[in-house]
Amino acid sequence: MTVNHGFHATMTARPGKADELIELLLDAPSLPREDCVVFLVGRSASNPDVVHVTEGWTSPEAHAEFFASEPAQALVAALAPLLAGESQYADEVPVGGKAAF
Repeated sequence: MTVNHGFHATMTARPGKADELIELLLDAPSLPREDCVVFLVGRSASNPDVVHVTEGWTSPEAHAEFFASEPAQALVAALAPLLAGESQYADEVPVGGKAAF
């Protein structure tokens, strides 16, 4: 499947809330969707409250459709109280690589 749309997000959790933030992200309702091709969650090695998410979607429309859905809005609502401020987003289209866990 080809990735035509994506982004990289950096989120800072409230102190002591990063594990909960990561758990919610790893249970994200986008994961079983076939049009969500890349969904990686990482944590800063130097600041355990900083969490990174890289997403790759088949199209901007597929991403928008998902984020307009009720499950996505519920996820956003659940994440909000765990965050210390606004998340930072960068335009990114994943082109390849490897992830093995």
